[in-house]
Amino acid sequence: MDPESVDVTAGLEGFLAFFLLAMALYLLMRNMNARMRRMAYREEQEAKPAVGDDPDPEGQDPEGQDPEGQDPSGQPGGPDLG
Repeated sequence: MDPESVDVTAGLEGFLAFFLLAMALYLLMRNMNARMRRMAYREEQEAKPAVGDDPDPEGQDPEGQDPEGQDPSGQPGGPDLG
């Protein structure tokens, strides 16, 4: 056998495989960033009420008392729990 120096390279197939993997990675990252932006935008929109929306249309807080401290029955101090 005649020992010759042989250079082994990936060639065109190796370059194409690497290029396709790089393109797939780029497209996946771009898609992920778009989805993350969309998700953040939706969370922001859900967090703030729309213009003109009153979170309490009857003027009462969630415990059933109005802002002056009376329950809907008109008794001061809230509902009788005892």
